[in-house]
Amino acid sequence: MFIKFLFRYGKNNIYFNRYFSNRNIMKLKDRGMLEDIFPDNAANVVTDLLNSRYQTVYAGFDPTANSLHVGNLLVLVNLLHWQRGGHETIALIGGATGKIGDPSGRNTEREQLSKSFIEDNINGIFKNISTVFTNHEKYLWKNKDLLKPVRLLNNNSWYQVMDPIDLIGGAGRFLRMGTLLSRTSVQTRLQSPSGMSFTEFSYQLFQAYDWLHLFKTYGCTFQIGGNDQMGNIMSGHELISKICKKAVYGLTLPLMTTEIGDKFGKSAGNAVWLSDDKTSPFTFYQFWMRQPDSEVEKLLKLFTFDPLGSITDLMRQHREKPDKRLPQRRLAEQVTILVHGEQGLEKAKKASEALYEGSIAALGELNAEEVGHLFNGATVVEILPEAGLSVLDLSLKAGCFLTKQDALRIITAGGFYINQERINNPSEVINLDIHRLKNNSTLVRVGKKNYYVVKWLV
Repeated sequence: MFIKFLFRYGKNNIYFNRYFSNRNIMKLKDRGMLEDIFPDNAANVVTDLLNSRYQTVYAGFDPTANSLHVGNLLVLVNLLHWQRGGHETIALIGGATGKIGDPSGRNTEREQLSKSFIEDNINGIFKNISTVFTNHEKYLWKNKDLLKPVRLLNNNSWYQVMDPIDLIGGAGRFLRMGTLLSRTSVQTRLQSPSGMSFTEFSYQLFQAYDWLHLFKTYGCTFQIGGNDQMGNIMSGHELISKICKKAVYGLTLPLMTTEIGDKFGKSAGNAVWLSDDKTSPFTFYQFWMRQPDSEVEKLLKLFTFDPLGSITDLMRQHREKPDKRLPQRRLAEQVTILVHGEQGLEKAKKASEALYEGSIAALGELNAEEVGHLFNGATVVEILPEAGLSVLDLSLKAGCFLTKQDALRIITAGGFYINQERINNPSEVINLDIHRLKNNSTLVRVGKKNYYVVKWLV
């Protein structure tokens, strides 16, 4: 499965050397994106390899949900840096390993996932990755005809035709028990009350074999992953070194955490998803807009492709006029267009204008369901317009009040709003030319937080 591209490299790498000045991925350390390298004495060798010719790198994603989240996004952005440097990139979906479950960073064993659930998750993650790479090429990359496409693979494609005896009796004999048992992820689980099953323990063998397969098939010499993946990366390095007698290298990235150090992710319960049906473009945009000043410079370096000098200058402007929140706005715009495209970004900005700047015009650009989601899950009701329909009638039909007496009391007291305008005359007649938005809806508010979206049946 490939993302469409228009240009292929010649065998002599002339285009690699000519066009890609940022091919040395080790420079990402300046952005805070690289944490460790394995083997730990290989930095100079890796730099020479990256500068001499294109390399092939992979990152793995287990299908434990039908969408990736912002914690996974950092790995995708890292892959994009490799792609921008002229290298081959592979995104590997663990259709097989997802049935086992990675024990890294967990205190209990993952629940076994059904086949249909995993298939749905694989499709969702494939879509996430394809969308991000496509948006990057379309909106954030100028030399669009030079990028090599990301290669999307599912490791179930080789395990389903493989004899398990060949895996255990072949690759398994090259991994030492003492080394496997010493991994932090294994030690943590062995010492937990629930212990560790053989299924979980075997995960290292499967991930190690994944890299071996990719090395033999695609010449993949690099693996990247979060810093909790170092043990699995080391197992793959050990396997390839012993079987193929070749050098390969692993790079780890910092885990995405909150300001107080909590990990972002599905298991942590605070995931911000990449799929718009799980996290809307508006919510996604606002997640980045709300980042504190103490975090925003770091996040600009990690999640955007802006030069470091530009980020430094932006932070200087921010210190002069902090109320403009220029770094947060730049961060939100760049990451939202990467994940949701130009249309998603425009939708998020219009929703932000409607909510925080009181823009009725922007509100009218959203559909009724989007308005409902925007205003904290506002109730959406359908009403057939009638001649002489009053504000009181509208409030009761929309279910804003339990009784007519409550409606009269609160409306006359000034606690009733139509499209953010206070209405205190219960007898005022609803005029669709005035009270209906461009999207054929009307936003009704009672008090400060109770919203209702009226969809007019016309």
